[in-house]
Amino acid sequence: MDAIDSARRNSLGDLTDPGKYTCSIDITGCDPALLKAQLRMMLVIRRVEEKIGDGVTAEEVVCPCHLGIGQEAIAVGISSHVRSSDRVFGTHRSHSHFLALGCDVYSLLAEVLGKYDGCSRGMGGSMHLHGVENGFIGSVPIVGGTVPLAVGAALAAKKDGKGDVAVAYFGDGAAEEGVLHESLNLAAVLKLPILFVCENNLFSSHLHISARQPADRVGRFAEAHRIPVETIDGNDAVAVSAASERMISRMRRGEGSGFLEAVTYRWRGHVGPSEDIDVGVNRSADLALWKARDPVRRMFDALKSAGNMDDLELERMNQSVVAEVTEAWQRAAGAAFPDGSTLMDLVYAGDC
Repeated sequence: MDAIDSARRNSLGDLTDPGKYTCSIDITGCDPALLKAQLRMMLVIRRVEEKIGDGVTAEEVVCPCHLGIGQEAIAVGISSHVRSSDRVFGTHRSHSHFLALGCDVYSLLAEVLGKYDGCSRGMGGSMHLHGVENGFIGSVPIVGGTVPLAVGAALAAKKDGKGDVAVAYFGDGAAEEGVLHESLNLAAVLKLPILFVCENNLFSSHLHISARQPADRVGRFAEAHRIPVETIDGNDAVAVSAASERMISRMRRGEGSGFLEAVTYRWRGHVGPSEDIDVGVNRSADLALWKARDPVRRMFDALKSAGNMDDLELERMNQSVVAEVTEAWQRAAGAAFPDGSTLMDLVYAGDC
């Protein structure tokens, strides 16, 4: 590979260098109360996913679970600018998208345990989440499957004329699905109010992006459709929040679609609680470095450096989150499974 070809393939530059972006983030001009709320939400997402991972290991959770530990800043930053009348669509890895919108911890844990109190009445598991009252329309396991649904929701929002937007989350692997490109084209032509969010964690299942695509920057596809793109550090909640605010504000003004590519890294494997450091590709060296880019730690370091938070306050916040998650888990573990008679009622919309 010559130097020019190498530069094209590695067009994300130092965003993919796990040794970079390890310092605290820039919070100049930010509201400390909002930052603390975002920090707490990232902690909630992480502790919930750790609890789910422990449940899988203990064989208390039997549905497939895709954990996004290490990627919490993306959903938290974007959700700060989403309202309940907006239409958000997730992926197979959507615990963070669901929780960051304010959806109930208990309903998520009950769902992964297959209980009737779950957000999908125990029939969906980890990958079929639903929280429409908070704007989360749903998630599915099909890669790229919700992207065209979000485009349709954006068309409906445009026709409603109330300034609502749609958000479509997907990973870098979805860039290899034709439906994403069809969706980008339609959204661009119709100037639809949809934010395409690529959580580029550099892996599709166990395969690194360098083995699947000629370049590592997914935003190039949006540029081909003349959709505005921002490619950012996805482990910086402030940067994510600022970029999404800019794009969503444009969309609410009727200025068309936006594409946000947030570069990040998942700490666990493709599915399940294992870190999968050597499954098809060796992640062991990079993973240790990416953990130093921890979005939770970087947010706290910034607050601490600015004199807005100290170690004791962080510990109290963490203890509060752990207590909340533990209580929700215990309630969910003791909740009832759905009765067999409800099966058809929960699958079909009307009379069978």
